[in-house]
Amino acid sequence: MDLTPRVLLSGLGIGESPRWHDGRLWFSNWGAREIVAADPRGAREVMVHLPFEAIPFSFDWLPDGRLLIVSASAQPVLRREADGTLVSHADVPRGFNEVVVDGRGNAYANGAGFNPLLGEKPAPGIVMLITPDGGSRQVAADIAFPNGMAITPDASTLVVADSYGRELVAFAIGSDGSLSNRRTWARCGGDPPDGICFDAEGAIWYATVPNKRCVRVREGGDVRQTVELDRGCFGCMLGGPDGKTLYITAAEWLGMDKVVGAPRTGQLLAVEVSVPHAGRP
Repeated sequence: MDLTPRVLLSGLGIGESPRWHDGRLWFSNWGAREIVAADPRGAREVMVHLPFEAIPFSFDWLPDGRLLIVSASAQPVLRREADGTLVSHADVPRGFNEVVVDGRGNAYANGAGFNPLLGEKPAPGIVMLITPDGGSRQVAADIAFPNGMAITPDASTLVVADSYGRELVAFAIGSDGSLSNRRTWARCGGDPPDGICFDAEGAIWYATVPNKRCVRVREGGDVRQTVELDRGCFGCMLGGPDGKTLYITAAEWLGMDKVVGAPRTGQLLAVEVSVPHAGRP
């Protein structure tokens, strides 16, 4: 199969957290403080613009359709109401990097143990559980740099991309949302994995920035397919009418201090694959 991607959008900042939702590919456009939706032809619409200086690092939907947005701001977990207003969803003491919501309305949010925007010394990160009522508690720790997350189709397992650890880490999901039985789902060789998603055969696609590619890997580490690009891959998501389009957000990475005001090298790309999307997000 030809895995040459086509460019749907260009001139973006850094696209992150791609999600297929209601017939369009949604993603966070870092630098512009906005969440954008694009249709399969590349027509785009700004869906959310944060009214304060913060990057919407990641987002996902609650079962009732309301949008959750996580950032490293003073309001780290926001909920977008039906009328478009943004309200605080949970009272938590820190910002987050990534979020995924399960079918019960539980949100798993992760974050590093340091603030890379401020140049702090690296420290291991955590995963927090945010319940539908806004309660929160830590459910995993000691992940070198937690990044993309995905939940298996049967909702039994959460997989976290550990960028600094260069591996995909799996946890069993308990009936109360707790995480247990940590294990290495797959080692990624020299790739620091970023955004991830499951397909219907139980494989994971992961994006990697420094090695400029997206990789399809089976549990245990068997690499099945690779999509090579000319710039860093930040996120990937299967979508489209049949779930068989791999959407990729990519950009030249110049460092955290260049996220705002950097040249707009970001792209949204698409490539057709043979196995459709599964799981969450």
